[in-house]
Amino acid sequence: MESTRELFQIMTRRFGLLNKNCCTVGGNDITPVQSHILFEVDRQHHPSIQQIADTLGTDITTFSRQVQALIKMNLIKKTPDPTDRRVYTLSLTVEGKYVATTIDRQMNAYFDDIFSSMTEFEKETVLRSIRLMNEAMAKSDHCCKPIIG
Repeated sequence: MESTRELFQIMTRRFGLLNKNCCTVGGNDITPVQSHILFEVDRQHHPSIQQIADTLGTDITTFSRQVQALIKMNLIKKTPDPTDRRVYTLSLTVEGKYVATTIDRQMNAYFDDIFSSMTEFEKETVLRSIRLMNEAMAKSDHCCKPIIG
C-alpha cells in the first residue's frame, strides 16, 4: 500500500506540477507558477503584487521575477495604485486574458476527462475530500501552508 506522501507525489507528477512548462498558448510557454499568477490576477480585482505573492505563498523576490517575465510577454500590466504610489496593482492585458481563459478551458477539459471515468457520487466524494483537505491545510502551522484568499 502506498504511503500518503507517495499518493501526493504521484498526483503532483500527473498534474504536471513539476514540469518546466505547463502549456503553450499563443506562442508563449507558460510555467506552472506563471499559470497560477495569471489565474489569481484574473480572479482578484486589480490585486497588488504583495496580495498575489501572499495568496500563492511565495516570497516577493521570486514572485517579482515571474511577474516581470509575464510583463515582458505582454500578459500582465503593472500599474501604480492611485491612492499609494508605492503599491503596484496587477491586471491582465487582452492577450493575458486570452491566455488565462485558454488555460482555464484546457484545465476544465482535463478535469472533465479525469472525472469522466467516475460516477457522480465518486466525483462529489473527491471534490468534498479536496475541500476538507484544503481547510485542514489552512489550519496547519507547518511550512507549506498556502494563504487562502
